Amino acid sequence: MLRCGCSGFSHLRNGLQGTNLKKLLRTVEALADLGPELTADRDFRQTARTMVAAVMEASGAREAVLFSFGDRPSLLTSVDAQGFTLLPEPSLIPLLPRHIHTLTAAVGPVLLNSSSYDAFLSSNGNVAPELFKCICPLKVRGKLVGVIALGRRQGDGQYEEDALDAFEMLSHYLALGIQNHTLGQTLAQRVTENLRLLASLHSFYDNALEAFATAIDVKHVNIHGHSLRVGRYAQAIGEALGMAPADVASLRSAGYLHDIGKVAVDKRLFGKTSKLDAEESREMRDHTTVGHQIVSQVQFPWPQIPEIVRWHHERGDGSGYPDGLHADEMPQAVRIIALADTFDAMTSERPYRESLPIGAALQELIRMSPQKYDPEAVQALLIQVRRDAVGTNRNPVFEPGSMNLSAVDVDELASTLQHRINNDKKFY
Repeated sequence: MLRCGCSGFSHLRNGLQGTNLKKLLRTVEALADLGPELTADRDFRQTARTMVAAVMEASGAREAVLFSFGDRPSLLTSVDAQGFTLLPEPSLIPLLPRHIHTLTAAVGPVLLNSSSYDAFLSSNGNVAPELFKCICPLKVRGKLVGVIALGRRQGDGQYEEDALDAFEMLSHYLALGIQNHTLGQTLAQRVTENLRLLASLHSFYDNALEAFATAIDVKHVNIHGHSLRVGRYAQAIGEALGMAPADVASLRSAGYLHDIGKVAVDKRLFGKTSKLDAEESREMRDHTTVGHQIVSQVQFPWPQIPEIVRWHHERGDGSGYPDGLHADEMPQAVRIIALADTFDAMTSERPYRESLPIGAALQELIRMSPQKYDPEAVQALLIQVRRDAVGTNRNPVFEPGSMNLSAVDVDELASTLQHRINNDKKFY
């Protein structure tokens, strides 16, 4: 691993402290860990223990208990509890209709106090509701399936907004886990429900990373929507290349996270209208290695993310950074993200230049292929651009109204690309 400059580490430390990035990464890592847990063929009590531990880690809780909900009779029954010294096994909390209504209507975590305990929980069970400082109803498609309750927080402090956000993010997974566990259906129905569960998990993970990408761009580098667009373009290229759905999902997620190292770069550099000096340029380039260090600490479902984050500024002729790789040393996923990142940079306005029209940006990418950019990836991008131009893309790549090319225009670009490929087969 290459060494980053001291200023890069200083900014990284400031970025981590100022934005709770480390906690966000831990939450994303917990999401990655919980996916396989929920679909594994194992005793649910083991899965429940893992889920509760993940919630405690993300929210900073010292105590937590996971309840499942049954409606015959209406009862919360503990599935796993950690941290509490005196808690019955199982813990039971009967619920009246008004409790069920309040829990079902609640959105996200709820902080409890002396005036709100009775609105959410009955005191007729074998556990006192006053042990809990915060609860989050677990719902699937609007139906109550359980409750996760937190006791005291580490240091006996209050649960703050960042802890509640992490708690809410993980609660969706817990709800799906409880729902899957309690399904009393035939085998065929169970298989169908598990497939829906997996789809829900992938969709929720996507939503979490989209929110994370937005936070990187808006809060740290003020390049609105860049990471989301790179993820979308990379996904489109992968689909046009006929890649497997899992590989396409990996590309999309890598696009969302490719610029995460920019949290370590001084914000003033992104607003500078003149050329960066040597020190500023070095600091900007450090975002690749700083980002690599950040994501290498997280176990993502997609093992290529760290190398994509590190190498997305490499170029086929060896002119890129940080390692000066050539095309045959760059995995296909890296080459795709490099193209998607460059394409969005060209077609987006920057403080030092105007944005290029889509056609002009594509012409420039074709001119630099195959020396700098993978011609197969460029060709796949052209396929998706043409689909947008004729209106046949089920998921359009570009925002409505931004497409200014006709199918004939795209065909001419594709012809130019093919000519370059035929006259220069080799990457330099």
